[in-house]
Amino acid sequence: MATKSSGAESADKIGLHNLAPAPGSHRNRKRIGRGPGSGTGKTSGKGHKGSMARSGHGGPGGGKPHFEGGQMPITRRIPKRGFTNPFREEAQLVRLDALTMLPGDEVSIDTLVAAGLIRVGHGPAKLLSNGEVARAFTVRGVKVSAAAKAKIEAAGGRVDA
Repeated sequence: MATKSSGAESADKIGLHNLAPAPGSHRNRKRIGRGPGSGTGKTSGKGHKGSMARSGHGGPGGGKPHFEGGQMPITRRIPKRGFTNPFREEAQLVRLDALTMLPGDEVSIDTLVAAGLIRVGHGPAKLLSNGEVARAFTVRGVKVSAAAKAKIEAAGGRVDA
């Protein structure tokens, strides 16, 4: 019978019962404000008064976000312009030449989702005029650009609003 080496005997199987940090890698946290015997009682190592002794504001260069030492903050110095429409819906764009992946001649939200050209719940679909149309399609319930509509109708298809 083979004997185990001395290193294998001391290294048991690792489990929750014998986990410990590497020696010297962990220090106990500093408990401040716990009385005079602790060495960090009373003012808790913050000295007397001043911004560094206060809660919240960490003094120059730290603490209060956007505070610039009393000068007019950049968010107030720069003029505000423009408008962001909260109701804007970004359309999912589908190229005309991608319609060749559709099995039939019907183009609708359901057929575009089934072919993997658009995703459900990511906004309305819109056909763009990129590429050429190989066969006649009937488009229902999908937005179509003017140039794409002209190409579809030229190929013998139609667009139903």
